[in-house]
Amino acid sequence: MFDYLIAGIGLGFVAGISPGPLLVLVITETIKYNRKEGIKMALVPLISDLPIVFLSIFVIHKLSDSENLLGIISLLGAAFLLYLAYENIRIKTIEISLEAPESKTLKKGVIANFLSPHPYLFWMLVGGPISIKAYNESFMAAILFISGFYIFIVGTKIVIAYLSDKSKNILSNKYYVIVVKFLGLILLIFSIILIKDGIQFLR
Repeated sequence: MFDYLIAGIGLGFVAGISPGPLLVLVITETIKYNRKEGIKMALVPLISDLPIVFLSIFVIHKLSDSENLLGIISLLGAAFLLYLAYENIRIKTIEISLEAPESKTLKKGVIANFLSPHPYLFWMLVGGPISIKAYNESFMAAILFISGFYIFIVGTKIVIAYLSDKSKNILSNKYYVIVVKFLGLILLIFSIILIKDGIQFLR
């Protein structure tokens, strides 16, 4: 059961620290305004992801009677993670723009997250299947996976808000780039696990 908690923590940490629209907004809001605005942006997934999570799990649950479909979804999820791994490993640096006249943090963050394809792809192809698999073992296993994921995706972004308040060039910092590349390798491991699950479903 606790292996699902570890999976949630791992995926949440990777999602929290990997470059993306929301991470850039966390850093820019902190630099332009203050740490409080950056932390508010870090909390956005707790607001915007709820309908995405429920819709994804509902759809996957409806498809769970067909092992072939679950196998295909798992393989697509593996391909998505492979793409994210590739993006992380090849990263060199990130440029951010600080042009913004006023802070509308939560509204800006929620819109950015809703318009980003990553939450939809993640929960339809990765998080949803893992949640259903966990739920089939026990309700608590599914809760541990989802809780671990959101505690660490939000927690990691809060830490980055604190760090960016101290260091204005966190995204171009060579140590940050090294960590992101390492997390790309972690994504490769998760993609292999999904490939294994997909093959098992298709047998």
